[in-house]
Amino acid sequence: MVKIRLKRMGAHKKPFYRVVVADSRTPRNGRFIEEIGTYDPLKDPAEIKIDNEAAQKWLANGAQPTDTVRALLKKSGCLK
Repeated sequence: MVKIRLKRMGAHKKPFYRVVVADSRTPRNGRFIEEIGTYDPLKDPAEIKIDNEAAQKWLANGAQPTDTVRALLKKSGCLK
């Protein structure tokens, strides 16, 4: 199954995330199919940049977002 999930980047105690489309069997920071956005929780307010067209394409093809990514997609206006 294909999932839309977060890939953790950044230094120790300074997380930065990439929103990626990956196979559900791969590790969290392992191989991915496509990067569709970024999420920086340390900025005030948190910075969310997601390519809505790519996200819609993957959702239409059956990709399942994780709970956190679903909330980010709602905030970015990709989901209702």
